Amino acid sequence: SDIIFHPWKKEENGNQTRVILYTITLTNPLAPKTATVTETQTMYKASQESECYVIDAEVLTHDVPYHDYFYTINRYTLTRVARNKSRLRVSTELRYRKQPWGLVKSFIEKNFWSGLEDYFRHLESELTKTESTYLAEVHRQSPKEKASKQSTVRRRKRAHTHLRVPHLEEVLSPVTTPTDEEVAHRIKHVAGSTQTRHIPEESPSGFHLQSVSKLLLVISFVLVLLVILNMMLFYKLWMLEYTTQTLTAWQGLRLQER
Repeated sequence: SDIIFHPWKKEENGNQTRVILYTITLTNPLAPKTATVTETQTMYKASQESECYVIDAEVLTHDVPYHDYFYTINRYTLTRVARNKSRLRVSTELRYRKQPWGLVKSFIEKNFWSGLEDYFRHLESELTKTESTYLAEVHRQSPKEKASKQSTVRRRKRAHTHLRVPHLEEVLSPVTTPTDEEVAHRIKHVAGSTQTRHIPEESPSGFHLQSVSKLLLVISFVLVLLVILNMMLFYKLWMLEYTTQTLTAWQGLRLQER
């Protein structure tokens, strides 16, 4: 709520930046109910109209615990994959202004990732609603409107390839209906990629199985160590008993001799 958009400003390096101010609602019991946010968006000059947009968003959340220790960098890569289809790829990174001590760092990271997943889950839901609404409107159009819209689309001129940056020719070249591998290759090679935390989508159980195997390995090692310690303790007790019996027998013989 309370969203304020500042206009885009062109920088000397060719990038464009703008600042967005808004208020978010928090559910964490250790934080206030609402917090103000300052988001600085940077659209890189490598972005091409109707082809590919690369935007980095630096997010500063105020009024939350340890807000002066960290901030967030979100990268939005929007790529056209067909005439009426686009692909949005979001990567994110947690950065520190000053290094916190261990307990505070774990607290920040735990709440950061949980809040971020909720935020982008909500974004996904809103995009799905928008897509459904758009498809419903397309199906409700009359045949004449569809024909006129298709003819308008055909008359659109393609972007001039000679205006593109030479070293980004392959990355940002026009695309129609490429395969998923080609699109992934293009997105990965966009210049200026930030470090991201990769969350696997294909096999979420793989990480769980790996964690379980490591845990079983640690438990097995501890059990073997306990068995060895018990054997050593048993040996020491047996030696102590044997020494006591030998000493008692020797003292008895001495008394008999006397």
